[in-house]
Amino acid sequence: MILVIDIGTSSVRAALYDQKGDLVRGTFVKNERRLRSTVDGGSEIDAGAAFRQVVMTIDEVLRRSANNKGDITHIAACSFWHSLVGVDAHGSPTTKVLGWADNRSRKQVEILRKKLDENETHDRTGARFHSSFWPAKILWIRENQPDVFQRTEMWLSLSDYIGMRLFGSTMTSVSMASATGIFDIRACEWDKPLTKFLKIKPASLPTIADNAETLHLNSKFTKRWPRLANAKYFPAVGDGASNNIGSGCTTKKCLGLMVGTSGAMRVSYRGAPPKKLPAGLWCYRIDRERIVIGGALSDGGGLFEWLQENLELPKNFERDIARRSPDQHGLSFLPFLAGERSTGYHENAKGAIIGLTSGTTAIDIAQAAMESVGYRFAEIFDQIKRVAVPSEIVASGGALRSSKIWIQMLADILGKEIILVEEPEASLRGTVLLALAGFGNIGNIEEISPARGKRFVPNITNHDVYKLARLEHQRHYDTFLNKD
Repeated sequence: MILVIDIGTSSVRAALYDQKGDLVRGTFVKNERRLRSTVDGGSEIDAGAAFRQVVMTIDEVLRRSANNKGDITHIAACSFWHSLVGVDAHGSPTTKVLGWADNRSRKQVEILRKKLDENETHDRTGARFHSSFWPAKILWIRENQPDVFQRTEMWLSLSDYIGMRLFGSTMTSVSMASATGIFDIRACEWDKPLTKFLKIKPASLPTIADNAETLHLNSKFTKRWPRLANAKYFPAVGDGASNNIGSGCTTKKCLGLMVGTSGAMRVSYRGAPPKKLPAGLWCYRIDRERIVIGGALSDGGGLFEWLQENLELPKNFERDIARRSPDQHGLSFLPFLAGERSTGYHENAKGAIIGLTSGTTAIDIAQAAMESVGYRFAEIFDQIKRVAVPSEIVASGGALRSSKIWIQMLADILGKEIILVEEPEASLRGTVLLALAGFGNIGNIEEISPARGKRFVPNITNHDVYKLARLEHQRHYDTFLNKD
């Protein structure tokens, strides 16, 4: 069996899978959490607390599988991208774990844009200058916490830190390194111009693992988990990469649409990065043979929760929205409560509601907000079509699985059929498939596809209404965010 762990921003999930990539019944564990927000824009979690939660989750999986005497031969993991934590010479954290939504380094983004060529850097690293990536975060620490910067011996992702504690190594995967914004996605090495500018030594960054390179638990955790004593560990891959693999989106013909706490739209395929990246997209690696390219929204399921918590919506509000005409509220909603990533990467973006009147209702606002997420996905989709022409869109993520009405709305806005994938844990599924391919138990991942579920066919009349509403949305976007 394979122990698979998903280290997310809102939870840690884990389960055992068999050698065919199927979940071992009764072993799935989920422990929820939230990163702490600070008044100055921080989004962080204590490294020790995050590590203990992973350990606790593994404890529970092994407890639930105590009666299953099968061998656990491998450990595989995926983790949320872009996190950063510094450690000193003894491996003790010098910082909190900074999440992708931590935007305290937004002023440093402007410094990067003045000092360096952003377009050239984007083509090399696959990442724009933005507070979600390492360059701005490290520069912020260097300028605002010079003592911390001096004490930091290594810069790690959260998954690297967990790997250091469990396996005694700071090795990282190509996948995790590629989403830091400080990695050359073509040469598969740390980006020299950026490391020089940031004044960090290559030795302060993790070693990049070769394909299928594995580690073993250290003696402390071998004693804690005897069943894992001989298990081989694959360094964690990015959860977005795993999600696409687990959804069966492994070629340019399939577009993955995921809405969890945040949202993403991406294609993945075997091959090299595009020679020229569309300005609003990022490009990371799954491994040394495959890439994933797309865009991310900071507001997805988190926006949905905000609507429910703050507007005192009735329990059946989605049913009410489904009965309404598209865009009947007369509002434009800018869905940037957690800032903007794709496609404009505006550091100071804020949410806004335009068109409020005394007759505006909570249902009006909720409908406008849900539709606005679709307009942002449509912008990403337009840029993806410059590098791929997907023939199917596959949806995954907890927010969409729990809201079929939202999926239909997205299908109408995009004017494309959307298929809901049956696999409830697409990231775990993708992680185990990559591991199975890594040690030769399966052949071509591209030939494996999860069960497809309900199909959401676009309403063309609604699509025509949404095309006009999207133009109005874009007009307000340009007014508020593109002032310069």
